[in-house]
Amino acid sequence: MRPIWKGSVVFGLVNVPIRVFSATEDHDIHLHQVHDKDGGRIHYQRRCDACGKAVNYKHIQKAYDDGEETVVLPQDDLDGLPSNKSNEIEVLEFVPTDQLDMLAIDRSYYLGPDSKTPKAYVLLQHVLTDSKRTAIVKVTLRQKTRLGALRVRDKTLILQTLLWADEVRGPDFPELDGNIRLSAKERDMAQDLVESYASDFKPENYTDDYQKELRKLIDAKLEEGESVDTEDTFGETESGGEVIDLMDALQKSVKKNRAGGSKSRTSASKASKKSSSKKSSSKGSSSTKSSSKASSSKKTPSKKTGKKAS
Repeated sequence: MRPIWKGSVVFGLVNVPIRVFSATEDHDIHLHQVHDKDGGRIHYQRRCDACGKAVNYKHIQKAYDDGEETVVLPQDDLDGLPSNKSNEIEVLEFVPTDQLDMLAIDRSYYLGPDSKTPKAYVLLQHVLTDSKRTAIVKVTLRQKTRLGALRVRDKTLILQTLLWADEVRGPDFPELDGNIRLSAKERDMAQDLVESYASDFKPENYTDDYQKELRKLIDAKLEEGESVDTEDTFGETESGGEVIDLMDALQKSVKKNRAGGSKSRTSASKASKKSSSKKSSSKGSSSTKSSSKASSSKKTPSKKTGKKAS
């Protein structure tokens, strides 16, 4: 187990150094979306509505939209909020445990001691156990201020974040407002049915059948060779683990090929010009040779004529 947060529990002048650990973990098999034609993985882009371009996560900021106007909230402004800097779990009050509404419980965390001499930790543990009360606390986790319940489980402090009162909906079912009459026989039979199901709750007796069958299905397909190569279909990764955008890669390839084609056409044009210039020069030389031959043939008879005259 690795701590996700470090801080301290504070009540009065008592400070209890603690480390926070997730008390639960997800064992569900997570599935990807792929193209049914070739098994290639489907990715979603963060695309800007204004310019239409895909935006890198480092250029994304948060904003609030009231329906007419949008207020952009840079991360520096959010980091400056006082609640985001607190590393204390402040005890607000101690309340009877049975007053907690289980519907308001959100997430659960273990609080481990973060001191070589955890005397203050053990003291708080005994205070909660002996008083049979739960400490209501305020804590900031993952940049969000929450209400929490601090109690003891197996000699370990447990923090359970709670929903705020306005986050829990109240029931509203008009069908139950009327006077629905139940006979004594119906209630007795229902009670007998409950007794037939009565038992002690043992969580280990229950398993997620869907996940077990899903694992069997996956293993069977792997054994039968019904699989595709992940590297071929899911794409390569760059440094930082970001998956290369397929569309971007295609566009770059097209530009590269076009650039290569224009270069080859330019080279071909130059070669053609050189070839034509060579041909013209060769024609020129041949015509020069012809004319020289013609002139020499004209000079020869004149020489012969001169000899006869002498």
